[in-house]
Amino acid sequence: MVFLLIFVTALHLVTLAMLVVATLEKSWWIWDDLEITDLWYNCFHDNATQTWMCAATNESDWLQSVQALMVLSVVFSCISFLVFLGQLFTISKGGLFYFTGLCQAFAGFTTFAACLIFTFHRKEILSDSRDLSKGRFGYCFILAWLCVPLLLLSVSAHEARCCYQIKKTQSC
Repeated sequence: MVFLLIFVTALHLVTLAMLVVATLEKSWWIWDDLEITDLWYNCFHDNATQTWMCAATNESDWLQSVQALMVLSVVFSCISFLVFLGQLFTISKGGLFYFTGLCQAFAGFTTFAACLIFTFHRKEILSDSRDLSKGRFGYCFILAWLCVPLLLLSVSAHEARCCYQIKKTQSC
């Protein structure tokens, strides 16, 4: 049981860190090594000064929905982790973590929805006249996709813990 709690805690921290990086970093779409686009900015690398110059992205409805869903997933994941820590210290032995698992599930589904929207509507989101085949998905987009199964694995770990507690308290 202790190993399961350590595993769930580590999974909470890993997914939360990955979600924050995926939401805030500058690499959802890479045009070439000198130009990248994320949920918030379009950035160009200036070779003369060796710095990145960024401007706000063009707002579209699809982009705003991806932004909102990713922020929501970070919020759900934070709430889940804080409630999980609170329950660790206040819940009675054998208590169940249903709310924590539910928040993790919502975080997973909102991240999944954001990734799907960006995947299928990137032409409208990027609103660029350039050919999309000359660009590629960046590491933040891949991190967001990796968070989906990890968040759902976290939900499964919570359910496994709950099933273990229920089975332990019932006498056969």
